[in-house]
Amino acid sequence: MTELVVHDAAEIVVGPRDTGSGNGNDSSSNTGSDKDTGSVQTERDAALAVEDGVVVAVGGTDEVCREYPPESAERAVDATGKTVLPGFVDPHTHALFAGDRSDEFVARIEGKTYTEIMEAGGGIVVTVEAVRETGDEELVENLCAQLDVMLAHGTTTAEVKSGYGLDTETECRMLDVIRRADERHPVDLVPTFMGAHVVPEGVEGEEYVTNVVEEQIPAVAEQGVAEFCDVFCEEGVFDVEQSRRILEAGVEHGLKAKIHAEEFSRIGGAQLAAELGAVSADHLLAATAEDVNALVDAGVVPTLLPATAFSLDEPYADARRFLDAGAPVALGSDLNPSCFVHSAGFVVSLACFRMNMSPEEALLGATANAARAIDRTDGTGTLQTGAAADLTVFDVPRARYVPYNAGTNRVETVVKDGTVVVETGHSVQRDGHTGGESP
Repeated sequence: MTELVVHDAAEIVVGPRDTGSGNGNDSSSNTGSDKDTGSVQTERDAALAVEDGVVVAVGGTDEVCREYPPESAERAVDATGKTVLPGFVDPHTHALFAGDRSDEFVARIEGKTYTEIMEAGGGIVVTVEAVRETGDEELVENLCAQLDVMLAHGTTTAEVKSGYGLDTETECRMLDVIRRADERHPVDLVPTFMGAHVVPEGVEGEEYVTNVVEEQIPAVAEQGVAEFCDVFCEEGVFDVEQSRRILEAGVEHGLKAKIHAEEFSRIGGAQLAAELGAVSADHLLAATAEDVNALVDAGVVPTLLPATAFSLDEPYADARRFLDAGAPVALGSDLNPSCFVHSAGFVVSLACFRMNMSPEEALLGATANAARAIDRTDGTGTLQTGAAADLTVFDVPRARYVPYNAGTNRVETVVKDGTVVVETGHSVQRDGHTGGESP
């Protein structure tokens, strides 16, 4: 039996046009396909049907509903006048943390830089201390609380990093917490090991790199939770050769490479990502044309984080340079205690307003291209037939209104694997229980 039919939508964004939808309707004049959105396939006056958690049909309402009548489905969603998007994919977060760093927010307003705050004893080390002192169950609840807000804003898949442990025991604890939250929460989580987030206090850099390579990575690999290994390749943190050692050790132990590169200064992280064939290189505010070409040639996904630039009052990455080179630009929130942004919609708005991305480019960046940045090639971030039915219904008439409504959450319904998990601003599924009002 059909699980779900979403019908009469003003617009459904299926995904990148060049991948095809699999429904044979893209060139048909009677489906209402919108031909004016560049590389994005959309359907106007549209519907989709779901069986076994998977999209089985997407196209014009009349056609889809003829084969999959809404009245015969287990659940029908009337999307009249509304827009349906794939669930947002967030490919870069530090969403698991403890403690409070709101004082740094005030310090930045007063003119302190990120580096100055770190040199004064703030920043990452404050969160490290808080995480080390917090029990596992509280950490699980902390992460689920962040995911509740992300889900309410339409995110259905998110990468989450460790990196606030900086020792083998706590890093493995963090990864296990991510695993437990993944089992408990509707949002699909992609765990990343990032023991190389910063050098802990009282330890020499080379000594800590050796610890990450010889102790932490083997323990993480044996644990079997993490999918990726990441490193903060930045001046004053981990240099290129140190980053190389860490990422190569990760790859040797079965972890795919990611890298924080060229965020505050250009030291060669993007070139290293290209050399190693990393899945993604993230931040890239200081990347040059040479770096862009190297990443494109190597097939590394550039993941840009405009909310970080917004929060830290830094220059924005040059998205146009990557797009003009043919790169599949991905967008992430970088949710962390110094970039307290949960909304993928707001990230998309910033990409349009501050990085000169079109609405279509930005929406692809937060869906299909974001999925590529976490090595998901199974249709995640799309509503193509055969893809998991992860979708969001927005109370807006066109997809471009999502970034146009900057800072306003217009999410009405969120569906995960064919099941409604957010409805009219309320979470309806977490741990098998009805949740409270979604922020």
